[in-house]
Amino acid sequence: MKLLIGIPAYNEETTLDRVIKGIPKHLKSIDQIDVLVVDDGSTDGTKEIVQKNKVLLLRHLVNRGLGGALKTILAFASQKEYNFLVTLDADGQHDTSDISKILQPVISGKFDVVIGTRWKSTSRVPISRYIVNKVANLVTLLLFGISTSDSQSGFRALNKKAICKIILISDGMEVSSEFFKEIFRNKLKFGEISVKNIYTEYSTAKGQKISNSANVFFQLLLRFLRQ
Repeated sequence: MKLLIGIPAYNEETTLDRVIKGIPKHLKSIDQIDVLVVDDGSTDGTKEIVQKNKVLLLRHLVNRGLGGALKTILAFASQKEYNFLVTLDADGQHDTSDISKILQPVISGKFDVVIGTRWKSTSRVPISRYIVNKVANLVTLLLFGISTSDSQSGFRALNKKAICKIILISDGMEVSSEFFKEIFRNKLKFGEISVKNIYTEYSTAKGQKISNSANVFFQLLLRFLRQ
């Protein structure tokens, strides 16, 4: 049983080392754990940090966006025939100890895709993130027919069926909601697991802004109309 942990990274030298070092070396029922960082055209020391940690590295020559990086991760997982895939952000907002928590229902066969939701815990979150997420959840429900508490979560676990069936088109931030379109289109079994959220000044600054939300939702609408 092989697991790929995929991390999209763009200029994340501040946090990436800690994120990689926090990934569990052993997980129950998993024989092989590989870590892949997709360096999405970074201009800082992201590449050197990945090389220092001796994990897998794929590089985009130019910055393609979050969706572009996730497409590269999915393609690699499919081509190398991994049984499971976990994606998480490079900015340190996810607690890597939760990897086994979101992975277990996928390993057991209960779900094809599990989203690590940050909104079922009692932790305080920035009001800007709360607003963006609530609006995005509503748009995701209206366009793609799936109710979720955290449509913008980058923390997910997929089984082999989901890895092979999910086809992403978006290169931008709207890709997070596009995952739900693919879950609905392919009739994948979907669940949510509450995870810790680690909001720092750094991760909040790197995240999706209210000012960019209108563009993200416009791109989602275009995607829906073209399908």
